[in-house]
Amino acid sequence: MKILGLDSSGLTASAAVVEDDVLLAESTVNYKKTHSQTLLPMLDELRGRLELDMDTLDAIAIASGPGSFTGLRIGSATAKGLGLALKKPLVEVPSLEGLAWNLYGSDRIVCPLMDAKRNQVYTAAYEFEPTEEGFRLRAVIPQMPVDIVEMLEKLNRLGRSVMFLGDGVPVYREAVREYCRTPYSFACANNNRQRAASVAALGAVYFAQGRTVTAAEHRPEYLRKSQAEREAEMAGK
Repeated sequence: MKILGLDSSGLTASAAVVEDDVLLAESTVNYKKTHSQTLLPMLDELRGRLELDMDTLDAIAIASGPGSFTGLRIGSATAKGLGLALKKPLVEVPSLEGLAWNLYGSDRIVCPLMDAKRNQVYTAAYEFEPTEEGFRLRAVIPQMPVDIVEMLEKLNRLGRSVMFLGDGVPVYREAVREYCRTPYSFACANNNRQRAASVAALGAVYFAQGRTVTAAEHRPEYLRKSQAEREAEMAGK
């Protein structure tokens, strides 16, 4: 099984190819460039380095949201275009689940934090449940846009050790230190941002379960309306 993974849902742009249980290649950039400048060249570089025949892909796994509205649209358009051209199915991997998969097998609660601005985060809380094949991801707090303090209060009520990761960590680190009353830590640099390798690996799990959509069916999951839409609604009142 060969899966192409794409993630442009946050500040990081990432592309990877996973075949069975092997990461063949991954390219990730989180530095001063827009996803429109990085994602397609990154993908073309991977294809060249791997001498990859794109027709040999079984599916394209895309970080489907929530996240940056612009980033999601760029990733979605790229995945849809490839899916349509190659006649391949898409696997929609929720962005927060892809982030959590970075810490596969952790015995802690895994809490991805993506900065949603205005003191809010896109977040959820997950645990890894052991199975005969390894681990599966289970949401103990479902994904939502929420005030950071409210999320920390939810975690406090769980009363379990938490590992935080995501681009919301540097933004809300002080809030975590002030309001989180359970043991916590922050993921280290190699796994604390979006990785297409995780999207591809989790996408392979979902592909095996038959959780695919056609390229035409795929839509990003924003979780909330864009700022422009909210402002237009306010102006119309």
